Amino acid sequence: MASFKDLGLSEEILKVLVELGFEKPTDIQAESIPLLLEKNKDLIGLAQTGTGKTAAFGLPLLQRIDPNNKATQALVLAPTRELGQQIAEQLHTFSKYQTKVSVLAVYGGAAIVNQIKALRKPQHVIIATPGRLIDLIKRKAVKLDELQYLVLDEADEMLNMGFKEEIDKILSYTPDDKLTWLFSATMPDEIKRIVRKYMDQPIEVKVNTKNEVNANIEHQYIVVRRRDKEEALLRILDSDPDIRGVVFCRTRLDTQDLAEFLMRRKYRADALHGDMSQAQRDKVMKRFKAKSLQVLIATDVAARGIDVNDLTHVFHFTLPDQNAYYTHRSGRTARAGKKGVSIAFIGSSDQYKIKMLQKKLGIKFEAKEIPSAEDIVAKAVEKWCHEVLETKTKGKLDEQLIEQANMLFGNLSKEELTAKVLLNELQKLNIGSDRDLNDQLKQRGEGGRGSDRDRGRGSRRDGGGGKNKYKGKKKFDRSGRSSKGGKKKNKYPEGFSKDAKNRYKKKKKKA
Repeated sequence: MASFKDLGLSEEILKVLVELGFEKPTDIQAESIPLLLEKNKDLIGLAQTGTGKTAAFGLPLLQRIDPNNKATQALVLAPTRELGQQIAEQLHTFSKYQTKVSVLAVYGGAAIVNQIKALRKPQHVIIATPGRLIDLIKRKAVKLDELQYLVLDEADEMLNMGFKEEIDKILSYTPDDKLTWLFSATMPDEIKRIVRKYMDQPIEVKVNTKNEVNANIEHQYIVVRRRDKEEALLRILDSDPDIRGVVFCRTRLDTQDLAEFLMRRKYRADALHGDMSQAQRDKVMKRFKAKSLQVLIATDVAARGIDVNDLTHVFHFTLPDQNAYYTHRSGRTARAGKKGVSIAFIGSSDQYKIKMLQKKLGIKFEAKEIPSAEDIVAKAVEKWCHEVLETKTKGKLDEQLIEQANMLFGNLSKEELTAKVLLNELQKLNIGSDRDLNDQLKQRGEGGRGSDRDRGRGSRRDGGGGKNKYKGKKKFDRSGRSSKGGKKKNKYPEGFSKDAKNRYKKKKKKA
């Protein structure tokens, strides 16, 4: 395979790629970059999520910019704010040594006054969401009359989100002789319409056009009742404290409900969906990238802007309706040559969907069971034992302290001492003795998981261990009724947020 140096990229860009540790271009990069650099032709790039499309168009785009021309020369349209921010961040990085090239992202949810102010300065490359760009055009804050390059990124997703009219309107403000580069995962009829109407005999580059899934992803499914999905997720998270992933839900309400469920139980989790303000979304993504969050609960659209290379798991709380979305979701893990796991929670009547995905995508699913309480404890003990064995004590402890401890423990056998230390550790994990393991794990629904699994390093959410503040409370479902039946004891389940209470009121009013 060719190296980046063989693709015709400038020294300034190659220097950045070396610093970033990029060694070999992906297929879409190796095929697209030379064409975009050498030919003044429209181009269609078909490739799946996670294949490096941003660099495929971003690197040649930056190289073709004339820094001495103050006009806006390139426009990149993206379907979501998160994706727009991600593209802008990468282009800023790639242009590190092109000091005279300016890049700006504009999108809804942020103060338009600040964006108008930034647009008063020359901006060579603008990354925009369709709605905000039209607003800026109407305010005469953006001029596209000298545009030379138009990039439609995730074009199929823009059309799925209903931006057909916006795209037509934006393109009407651009010169006819511009070059159009369209990148998409699929080629639906609406994309073909855009190609026929706005592109002139485009070159086609196809990579993984059959919805091929990353070979480094292990695909699993768990048959579980809807009401038990939350518990299944908790047990999987407990079975491996190193899990870091995204949980996909179908609706914004499901996303928020699941996030609140996890947060009430002291897991480091939060939601990402369209009802959140831009400031809230930025804050969540910042925490997730900084690893302050273990899991992110997201809708398919909101997750378009997630660009994190070290995710270990993707969870499908509900399977998507389209096969392409399964590929997009799963592609969030196993990036940069790493391995990942994709787990689907399905009902017994949904097993046919697994067979369809296997057939259509050419992948193999493995049926899995929900981890048992005993399995969770066994893994926790094994991890703790390895940590103890790997701890270096030389020079860390005063010899007198060691002698004092040996004297106090002198009457205990090795087996007795191990049992006492192990029981003490299990109590820190809020797991307890082997006699009541299943009971304690089944009682998760009572509202809490007690002290932190990280053994004194702060809670799974934002910090602070502590006692189980929900211990002893009766189990309530989301209607507020006791799980044992009978009248309502409390109007809302313990720990419900203000937003959740308002949603409950609306549901009750409709009923």
